[in-house]
Amino acid sequence: MSAPRTPRRVASVIHLRPEQERKYRELHRAVPQQVLDTLSRAHITRYSIFLRENTLFAYYEYTGEDYEADMADIAADPATQEWWTLTDPCQRPLDSAAPGERWVEAEEVFHLG
Repeated sequence: MSAPRTPRRVASVIHLRPEQERKYRELHRAVPQQVLDTLSRAHITRYSIFLRENTLFAYYEYTGEDYEADMADIAADPATQEWWTLTDPCQRPLDSAAPGERWVEAEEVFHLG
């Protein structure tokens, strides 16, 4: 029997538009079940979003075998696309984001396993 696969830890950040904080919080009190199901099918677990001083910090663990394919499946999902039409206007990418990039991944510099 092989050892359990170590999940890929992913952290990313984006700014929250201050005038949109209340709306963003309200949206996340009722994330559509279809969006949650899509994340689960894409092997996303332990997903959390934190807020500090208008910066959103997201963390999740990926337990699948093909990260790029699973991320493409999430992006192609109609319910997720609709969800993003609600959440994207609340956010502002960091200045360091590439053109078209929204959430930017953060480098892991320490982990206590």
